Amino acid sequence: MPLHHALLSLLADGESYGYELKAAFERAVGPQWGALNIGHLYQVLDRLKRDRLVAVVRSEPQPRRPDRLIYAITPAGREELLRWLATPSPPATGYRDDLYLKLVAAARAGTLPAVVRSEREVLLGELHALRAQPAGEAVSALLIEGAALQVEARLRLLELAEQDAARLAGEVAQLVRVDDAADRVDRAV
Repeated sequence: MPLHHALLSLLADGESYGYELKAAFERAVGPQWGALNIGHLYQVLDRLKRDRLVAVVRSEPQPRRPDRLIYAITPAGREELLRWLATPSPPATGYRDDLYLKLVAAARAGTLPAVVRSEREVLLGELHALRAQPAGEAVSALLIEGAALQVEARLRLLELAEQDAARLAGEVAQLVRVDDAADRVDRAV
């Protein structure tokens, strides 16, 4: 997850401490992202410190609480942030999607129409919920639109699987027969 890069980005604007970074992150990405767990944030800050991408520049005493640690980005942290910003982002899950595996398995089992129907129902509900979100700020709108586009892409994959159901089932069955034949040859040798 790019949380460490988001924190570097926030620290590039100036020094900050944990709870202030949490609030700034949540304001920056909007409510659709969800709340940031403060424990996780401190784990990421510890890793960034260990990797010398941030440094604790001072400690501020607080009554009845641990000292507040103030973090700053280091030159290495700025370099890492610039490298990340200049590098194209791969898809979040890569191309190893559970839905694809499920469609292949359903084609093999002869249950592709039922699986497509079930998946489509859930995805259409998700798309409806996304489209029902209020327009809001530009950051939130961008996040919602990105999520909706991903759902639409999955719906298109279901459509393609449904259109090619017979061919998919035939190819999957053929691949299984070839693998079974190869296994029999291996056992015979």
